[in-house]
Amino acid sequence: MTTLYGLKNCDTCKKAQNWLKRFEIPYSFVDVRESPQAPETFVAWKDAVGGWDALINKASTTWRNLPANRKTPGSDAEWKLLLREHPTLVKRPLVVMDDGSIHQGFSDNGFKKLFGAGK
Repeated sequence: MTTLYGLKNCDTCKKAQNWLKRFEIPYSFVDVRESPQAPETFVAWKDAVGGWDALINKASTTWRNLPANRKTPGSDAEWKLLLREHPTLVKRPLVVMDDGSIHQGFSDNGFKKLFGAGK
C-alpha cells in the first residue's frame, strides 16, 4: 500500500489525500510530527530523492527560524539529528510507493502520472 508522509494540517497533504480518495487509491497516512521516523529512514529518503537539499523544505518557517549554524549540517549524522528534532523540515507530502520508490510533493498531473489515474 502507498504511504503518504506529511502533516495532518498541511494543505498540500490534504490535497494529496483528497486526490487519492477521489481516484480510490488505497493509501495510509503518517503524520511525521506524531509518528517520528527512524534516522535511517531519513537517509533512505535522502538517497532516493537526490540528497539532503532535495529532501529539505528550505522555504519553510521551521527552516527560516533555525539558527544559522544549524542550517549547514556537515554529515548524515548531523542531518539525522536535525530531522529528529524538526521532522517538519521534510518536503511534503512524501510518497512511498508499493515498490519502495519515493516521490515528493503533490500536483494533479504529477499524481496522474505517478498512479496512472485519471486518463
